[in-house]
Amino acid sequence: MTLYVKQDSLIHEMDPITKVIYALVAALLPYILPSYTVSLTVLVISIILLLVGKVFRKIIPLIGLSLFLIISLVIIQGIFRPDNVTPLFHFGPIIFYKEGLSYGLLLMMRVINLLCAFGVLILTTKPDDLIQSFIQKGMSPRIGYVIGSVLQLIPQMSATIATIKDAQRSRGLETDGSLLVRVKAFLPLIGPVIMNSLISTRERSIALEVRGFNTKQKKTFLHEVHTYKYAKVIQAVLILIFIFAILWRIFL
Repeated sequence: MTLYVKQDSLIHEMDPITKVIYALVAALLPYILPSYTVSLTVLVISIILLLVGKVFRKIIPLIGLSLFLIISLVIIQGIFRPDNVTPLFHFGPIIFYKEGLSYGLLLMMRVINLLCAFGVLILTTKPDDLIQSFIQKGMSPRIGYVIGSVLQLIPQMSATIATIKDAQRSRGLETDGSLLVRVKAFLPLIGPVIMNSLISTRERSIALEVRGFNTKQKKTFLHEVHTYKYAKVIQAVLILIFIFAILWRIFL
């Protein structure tokens, strides 16, 4: 249970390490070079990669979930940013300033770009392949397990909540309706979710021990992660762009 979407695309064929480097570089560039041009360019590239990977539709709900945060950033900056000087328009007694709204829009692009950049990684990469790639590069299996658990946390919790909700409905519990009805259903739902998570954690730890998770012997892998033939070139270009951005920010 992951956010990975199985498709036949060029982005899916790329090795996980290359996509990790892209996600990090794409997420950091708008902060290193804080301009509309850089933020918009990186965002467009991320959207193109999502379209090529045939997973653009899957990123839209994630952006939708963050829409409240994004709109809040724009409003707060437009009203309360300390550098606000030039009034842009009034909404009753509230004044929106040009400087704040400009910075708020920049933050909005950064947030959307962050979601899209990591969406390229998460939606087109199997978590098992990602973790295995890191472990083969020398990362501790313990850290790999933690990363894998984080990537699977949201899908697992969603599936568990859906299962428990169906079970409680079959027992006559109302889970849909007004806000009051949903609040009353919260405790009967959250209790089993927490207990199920604790039980799953215990079962997972036992399974890991049975498979020799803590063994000191050299481990082998059932499947070898495919390495994209242009991976080294793409990684080198991304790293050079990142270094160039840092030098540009320091010296110019």
